[in-house]
Amino acid sequence: MVRVFGQIRKYASRLRDSTQAQPAGARERRTHNLFEAAATYVVARAEDDQDRIAEATTWVSPEALSFGVSELACRAVVALARERGESPAAVARDLLGLPTG
Repeated sequence: MVRVFGQIRKYASRLRDSTQAQPAGARERRTHNLFEAAATYVVARAEDDQDRIAEATTWVSPEALSFGVSELACRAVVALARERGESPAAVARDLLGLPTG
């Protein structure tokens, strides 16, 4: 799990650095991919970065962000399940603190 979220944080950090290096006008005109928005949003939530959360929510529609976050969650659970050698259901329940059943 740490590895998956570490990769997401690294990607979002690179994205943040490249976005901040652009002139202010270029940042405003840049269109963001829904997966960029989702990755940035999830990492910002994990780090409790309210400014970054607010920024990511403006990049795409709420529906697109929801889809991207859902897709990211699915991919993370599958990757973690493979890494642990467990089923995705077991991993998801473990991440949410639910009893396995």
